[in-house]
Amino acid sequence: MYFTLPAIVSLVLVFLLFTFFIVKQQSAAIIERFGRFQSIRQSGLQIKIPLIDRVAGRLSLKIQQLDVIVETKTLDDVFVRLKISVQYKVVKDKVYEAFYKLDYPHEQITSYVFDVVRAEVPKMKLDDVFVKKDDIAIAVKTELNEAMMDYGYDIIKTLVTDIDPDGQVKEAMNRINASEREKIAAQFEGDAARILIVEKAKAEAESKRLQGQGIADQRREIARGLEDSVKVLNNVDINSQEASALIVVTQHYDTLQSVGGASNSNLILMPNSPQAGSEMLNNMVASFTASNQIGEEMKKAKKAKDNNKGSDESIDNVSDN
Repeated sequence: MYFTLPAIVSLVLVFLLFTFFIVKQQSAAIIERFGRFQSIRQSGLQIKIPLIDRVAGRLSLKIQQLDVIVETKTLDDVFVRLKISVQYKVVKDKVYEAFYKLDYPHEQITSYVFDVVRAEVPKMKLDDVFVKKDDIAIAVKTELNEAMMDYGYDIIKTLVTDIDPDGQVKEAMNRINASEREKIAAQFEGDAARILIVEKAKAEAESKRLQGQGIADQRREIARGLEDSVKVLNNVDINSQEASALIVVTQHYDTLQSVGGASNSNLILMPNSPQAGSEMLNNMVASFTASNQIGEEMKKAKKAKDNNKGSDESIDNVSDN
């Protein structure tokens, strides 16, 4: 049989093509010989027997992620959808188990996720699902690790990446939250109003106290001024009663003058005639004069009584002698 050079070259190339093969980094190739498992080849340039050995399959050793959407019911009868992200990889030493024991690893992992989530979430209320989502993730990871390790798969991590209740439930939750915030705002507004009222009352009390103190100081100074005026009048041989009457009359006319000097003041005079006003002043002066006379008579009587008492004591002393 005669072979041309091109035919020989072609046969050699085909032989080399079916003999050498490349396995990528972070992956493994399964070699079968006549349909029976032969070996596992790692990354790099590999050799197999053409027409006898074949690459039955390849598995990635990288970390992969599978997202599973699970719809279930909570303890308070709220339907919720959870998104569970499962990160897993094929164990390098268990490529045989991963390839030959499971045909569809994704479906197997999904089934376990459904089973765990639908066993854990119905034990929780909706609010607890949000708070304890890490507990759900840990439960899923624990269950998957126990089940999938025998098949050559290592569960790296599980995450609850989304919790989506029913739309009406979310609206109700938003209304509840809004009501709570409005209640808190109303409480703060009430506290602020109460503080304003208390501070205003304190300010008014302090104002009244200062006004009373001012009036007391004013009256004290007026009394001191009257006392000084009486002393000055006494120095010019005017007794206390006459001085008091003179001061009262002077203050009366000063008051009338100050009231008349203001254009927008209201004045009520009792009685309402000049003659009656003069009579009132005359009666006032007469009253002070009468009081003065009574006081002088009381002084004279007391002095006479003291003199009589002294005379009696002198007579008693003479009798004793």
